[in-house]
Amino acid sequence: METMTIVYAIVGLVLGGGIGYIVRKKQVESKNKDLALKTERMLADAKAKAQETVLEARNEAIKLQEEAKKEEFKKREQLEKIEDRLGKKEEQLDQRNESAEKLRSELENKVTSVKALREEVEKIYRLQADELEKVAQLSKGEAREILLKKVEEDSKKEIVETIKRAEQELKEKSAEKARYMIADAIQKYAGDVTAESTATIVELPSDEMKGRIIGREGRNINTFEQITGIDVIVDDTPGSIVISGYDLVRRYIAKVALERLIADGRIHPARIEETVEKVKEEVNNLIKELGERAVYEVGVTGLHPNLIKIIGRLKFRLSHGQNVLKHSIEVAHMAASLASELGADVALVKKAALLHDIGKAVDHEVQGHHAKIGADIAKKFGLPNEIVHAIAAHHGDPEPETVEAMVVHAANLISNARPGANKENLDTYIRRLQELEQACNEFKGVKKSYAIQAGSEVRIFVTPEEVDDLGAIKLSHEVARKIERDLQHPGPVRVNVVRETRAEGIAQ
Repeated sequence: METMTIVYAIVGLVLGGGIGYIVRKKQVESKNKDLALKTERMLADAKAKAQETVLEARNEAIKLQEEAKKEEFKKREQLEKIEDRLGKKEEQLDQRNESAEKLRSELENKVTSVKALREEVEKIYRLQADELEKVAQLSKGEAREILLKKVEEDSKKEIVETIKRAEQELKEKSAEKARYMIADAIQKYAGDVTAESTATIVELPSDEMKGRIIGREGRNINTFEQITGIDVIVDDTPGSIVISGYDLVRRYIAKVALERLIADGRIHPARIEETVEKVKEEVNNLIKELGERAVYEVGVTGLHPNLIKIIGRLKFRLSHGQNVLKHSIEVAHMAASLASELGADVALVKKAALLHDIGKAVDHEVQGHHAKIGADIAKKFGLPNEIVHAIAAHHGDPEPETVEAMVVHAANLISNARPGANKENLDTYIRRLQELEQACNEFKGVKKSYAIQAGSEVRIFVTPEEVDDLGAIKLSHEVARKIERDLQHPGPVRVNVVRETRAEGIAQ
């Protein structure tokens, strides 16, 4: 029984194992089938994706290939154009090389012929030089030096002689014209006015003093005229000499200096220079005093010291035959009276009237109308706009816009309208002399220049280091041509150029 039981158990186990194996095998086969299906699906998907990728890559490759072909085509076109250009340039270079070769050959031929001619000329020149040395018994260098000196001497003499001949012809031709010009000038300018305006008489203790003033060979009078710029007239009039010049400052300095030299008795060039320089310093102080005196007389306050100095300079200016400082004081008093009657600002009117001609103190230094110059000066020193306007409008241009400006304008007209005041010719005359001196000072090497003899002569002093004797002659003619071309002059103007060299030594 037990044996049977064991047998049954074994048989059962075997059957169970077999059935389990069969069941497990079926499961495994089923899983394998599933895996195979999945694998096939994945392979199919992978193949499909691979095919799509291949197609995309192929399309991309086709596109890149087409773009590469287009780029290659463009580059080929560019290369072809470059090759065409290079070909044309090569042709041009070949043509240029050919023409250059032709020119080179022509130049070589010409150089060869020139060399041959040069050698032939040099041979002839050497033969001539040898013959000349034999004939003249001089070396080449000696002959050249003699020739250059001869040419230089002949040229200088010829230039000087030509200039002298031209000057002589000019003097002869202008003599008759000068007489008519002088007669016409005498008719235009009254003698008493001219004497009062341009000349000053200096009294002498004796006629012997005239010789001392002139000095040996005219040294004293020449030195005096050179330093002061004033013409000294020594004639047969007993007991006096005349100093003439349009500039009142120069004439005043010359008068005071000459009076001191006469009183001192020591008259020589060094003393003259010392006295004139001292008087010039005193005149600067006098100008300041004159300005302060005028301001005090009119009763004007609050002006800048430098402006007061400019007022003082008006003492040495003339306008319409009047002394400008006296005229300004006169206008200030009349304007103040008019302003008080009209109820205008008297203090402002007096200040504007005193300064209305301030531009005339510097109009020979600054270009423009004296009214505009005066207004600019007043503005520079910070004066009120009412005063600036009154100064600018005192001749009616621009029109006066305030009562004060109208009062100044009216007072100026009243002063100019008095008998003997309006001499327009004198202003024109002085302006002409100023322009004459300015024209001379523009030339290089000119140290100073003076218009004398009523503008019929201009005396120019040059720096001797910059202008030699021949240059002085040339300068005189250049100045004369400029006067003829640019300036108005009623008659001939003599141009004298003075070149003086001084040497100084000191003994210890």
